[in-house]
Amino acid sequence: MAEKSTYDLIVIGAGPGGYVAAARAGQLGMKVACVDRYERPGGVCLNYGCIPSKALLDSSEYVAMAKHAFKRHGITVDEPLVDLDVMMERKDGVVAALTDNVRKLLDGNGVDLIRGTARLRNRTEVEVTGENGNKVITAGKILLATGSVPIELNGVPFEGETIVDSTDALAFKTVPRHLLIVGGGYIGLELGSVWARLGAKVTVAEMLPRIAGNIDGQLSRLLLRILKGQGIDFRLNTRVTGAEAEKKNVRVTLESVGETESVTCDKVLVAIGRRPLAEGLGLENAGVETDGNGYVKVDGAYRTSVETIYAIGDLIGGAMLAHKASAEGRAAVEIMAGKHAEVNYGAVPMVIYTFPEMAAVGMTEEELKEKEIPYCTGNFPMTGTGRARCMGETEGMVKLLSHRETDRILGVHIIAPRASDMIAEAVLAIELGASSEDIGRIMHGHPTFAEALQEAAFMTQQCSIY
Repeated sequence: MAEKSTYDLIVIGAGPGGYVAAARAGQLGMKVACVDRYERPGGVCLNYGCIPSKALLDSSEYVAMAKHAFKRHGITVDEPLVDLDVMMERKDGVVAALTDNVRKLLDGNGVDLIRGTARLRNRTEVEVTGENGNKVITAGKILLATGSVPIELNGVPFEGETIVDSTDALAFKTVPRHLLIVGGGYIGLELGSVWARLGAKVTVAEMLPRIAGNIDGQLSRLLLRILKGQGIDFRLNTRVTGAEAEKKNVRVTLESVGETESVTCDKVLVAIGRRPLAEGLGLENAGVETDGNGYVKVDGAYRTSVETIYAIGDLIGGAMLAHKASAEGRAAVEIMAGKHAEVNYGAVPMVIYTFPEMAAVGMTEEELKEKEIPYCTGNFPMTGTGRARCMGETEGMVKLLSHRETDRILGVHIIAPRASDMIAEAVLAIELGASSEDIGRIMHGHPTFAEALQEAAFMTQQCSIY
């Protein structure tokens, strides 16, 4: 075993939580090592998730525009020919550029990036297994940021060719003839959109009566209608109970309302969620406690049951979002440095990158009803927005929820072509405790999509007793 190297902080995992934490710790004067098992930093998000999926979503959106939207603008083109190899090369180039930026960020802040698999030996020591053997590094504090992995479905195990996870579905060599997606959450909807635009028949089987998880029910129904109009077939209240490979096809068994049906397809994407990646981390060696679902237990300072070990991101539960992990990583190291820091979990934005996009922050109408919070609703359709009319993209709406008595904004839910950008204003409003009157009074550029948020705020005020 090589001589031990000593640091102030060891970060295990170089994803959006880990690399942000490591860079911030370096800025605060700590001697930092960041250990990651992937060839390139950035974790699943940059290498196999958020970034490559958005690259393919953008490329496939151009294909859909050429097929369906150009003619509305008086532009006539031949049927577009998709060169999937070039599209994948572009995606890989985007990933490479961004992961290179992460490497430069870490280098610029004095972080030692160590490639290898990390395992806790005890409360202060980490053993790293790499291509050149094992070595031990030690630190006064350790931050766990290993993220999560896809959940397998019983009876439908991943095999990487016909039954795949989201990583495999980002690297198909050809466009599937028929792609069956198990799960109607954001991963399934995004990847389903990619391959449907590129010519695949896409079927989404979702066990719940709605898509997109726990988003506001009104917008879930609207998004379902829009995606159906784009040619995606949805089987709600449907369970996938088995899958059997038959040469180059897969026979999938679906159960719905007591009835069983067999569907044949050539690819099955299982996207039913993710679980914390804690296997092999050596939590037991250090005495780090987990809950019944495998999540690492932490306190308000992201400290585990072991005083020297902290954890963030998907490993500790909550919304499995890259920006949430980044916020937690930054807060955790600032707390280690004696600064005040916290994450407002009531102001975490979520985005589904379909077209149009869906974005939300704060509480849904269902949650307000359940908690018996008096509220007002302001809805404004994108058909009333000048910019949307100019683009010819009028599907969608903005829904703003405010407290009936104080007018404080409680939730904002958007379906619009650039909802992912629009939601930032709503996040800031909730973070600062703004009212719908505040949003209404702020001058918004004309014509912009953001005007729809302002108009929704005006509508909300009509019912407020504020």
